[in-house]
Amino acid sequence: MRIGFALPQFGELAHHPEDIARFARRAEELGADSLWVGDRLLAPVHPTVGYAGTDTIPPEFRTALDPFTLLATAAAATERVQLGTNVINAPWYPPAMLARSLTTVDLLSAGRLLVGLGTGWSPEEYEAVNVPMAERGRRLDESIDALTAWWTENPVEYRGRHWTVPAGHADLKPASRPHPPIYLAAFAPAALRRVARRADGWLPIAIVPGKPGGPDPVAALAEQLGAVREAVEREGRDPARFDAILRINPDAVASVEDIVTTLVRAEQEAGIQHAFVDMIYLANEVDQALDTVQRVLERARGN
Repeated sequence: MRIGFALPQFGELAHHPEDIARFARRAEELGADSLWVGDRLLAPVHPTVGYAGTDTIPPEFRTALDPFTLLATAAAATERVQLGTNVINAPWYPPAMLARSLTTVDLLSAGRLLVGLGTGWSPEEYEAVNVPMAERGRRLDESIDALTAWWTENPVEYRGRHWTVPAGHADLKPASRPHPPIYLAAFAPAALRRVARRADGWLPIAIVPGKPGGPDPVAALAEQLGAVREAVEREGRDPARFDAILRINPDAVASVEDIVTTLVRAEQEAGIQHAFVDMIYLANEVDQALDTVQRVLERARGN
């Protein structure tokens, strides 16, 4: 299994941006296969919608570094690891600007970019970017169309209901051909249908160690992934060519053993071949995060 880790982007780790390059370089040296960023804009004081089914926002979300800047920093500091977004909230960005940023990262990394897109869940973040949240699904669809056009056509032109790219020259194309793979994060039925219809892969999540008395996260993952692959086949696509990269979200009490057990079970029971670990609740400073990286990799690979 390929094992990656989130870059130090949120919470206490975000207060030390000078350590981003060192983290990326050392994680690669330790054997990490990928490094990841997310996309948080603000933590509302009075949230309309809380995080993950709650009515609050975690205090760790009050600090967030820019994902594109972190990806560029990691690209310059590494040579081998893949660089992923899980996720960029595509409806927040005009597609031309999103295409420019992602193309730059893919070129800086010599084709190591994995593009994960989603829609987010915070009404206040949509208000902050002046985009109607009710349009998020349609805007995501148009973003995928516009990105694909930008990456594969020259001159490029796209005209949709919500986004427009006037006919123009776009001589810079990604190093990945025909373009970086596009993954989608989704859980609602309509969003999962979009995954099956449009994406190169799916971005599921497993909470570790899981809620007491709740469903087994790995068993649920295996069931969901099977359903998504069936939907991919119904769309006339080859499910064998459809990928899935698992995001493991350990809570503050999760142990290295909890994380490794989930990795092993995800591979054995759900066929997951690539996963990454978010450490937002596990580490307050970069050396602590790197220690977790080392212990997870050593334990998972039997070193």
